[in-house]
Amino acid sequence: MKVLYRSDVARGPAWQQLFSQHAPDVDFRVWPDAGNLDEIEYLIAWQVPPDFIAALPRLKVLFSSGAGVDHIDTSALPSHVAIVRMVEPGIINGMLEYVTMSVLALHRHLFDYQELQRQELWQPIEVYPPSTCSVGVMGLGVLGQAVLERLGIFGFQRLGWNRSPRALPGVRCFDGDGSLNEFLGQCDILICLLPLTVATRGILGARLFAALPAGSSLLHVGRGGHLDQEALLDALDSGQLGRAVLDVCDPEPLPAGHPLWRHPRVVLTPHVASMTQPETAVPILIQNLRRHQRGEALLDEIDRRNGY
Repeated sequence: MKVLYRSDVARGPAWQQLFSQHAPDVDFRVWPDAGNLDEIEYLIAWQVPPDFIAALPRLKVLFSSGAGVDHIDTSALPSHVAIVRMVEPGIINGMLEYVTMSVLALHRHLFDYQELQRQELWQPIEVYPPSTCSVGVMGLGVLGQAVLERLGIFGFQRLGWNRSPRALPGVRCFDGDGSLNEFLGQCDILICLLPLTVATRGILGARLFAALPAGSSLLHVGRGGHLDQEALLDALDSGQLGRAVLDVCDPEPLPAGHPLWRHPRVVLTPHVASMTQPETAVPILIQNLRRHQRGEALLDEIDRRNGY
């Protein structure tokens, strides 16, 4: 079994050490020390050039090293090559930390207090219980479901929207385009955890922002391509949106001088909400490799028709 890792260079040695420890029978290689590419059967990668895929004639499975697969040009992959997204505890826990931190900061006015501190103003803001605040999640996959479950601990009203129907305990679920505005109209804090597809690109735009309650907040931890950045700036400047916490943008990194850098109602982080952790990802990936070798179905294989 010959596996090539072509992703975060700094983490390559950690992946190699863990494979050596847990699966010494696997011929695990780290780019650029790939050896003969004709031998590679499995690829673990992020943002791989299409011409590189063409140089792997024996490729059977492409494992995304992250939760998303929008960085993969599926048209460059032969139809027999399976594509698997990364779903592992490290990614889930990281997202739970980031979303919980951000939702609580928005609910308890932390960003407003930072501004008041800069102005040297001692000005309490009334505190309301979480039960008075509605938090809505767009995208009810593994991450979206985990986020909604965690937020339930605090007592927030929870809503979820998905392309296809879902039923989650304690969550009012909506599905399909026909229910989107009804869902949005009840969200004091909107969280985007959608996959990036043709259908969802640019979905966070003027029409969506107009459907939210005035003064609501956006927490965007999906992909930069979901967001119409000019529409966001307009919604913030008009007061339709109160605040935005953005972990992703397009392009990344955000160009110098872009208005989102200095907007007083935007908090921007450099795509760090959730990252694959080798210690928890490698056992999951080894399990999938073994399943494929035994002819069993792969865990978390994407449906190419849907793009996720």
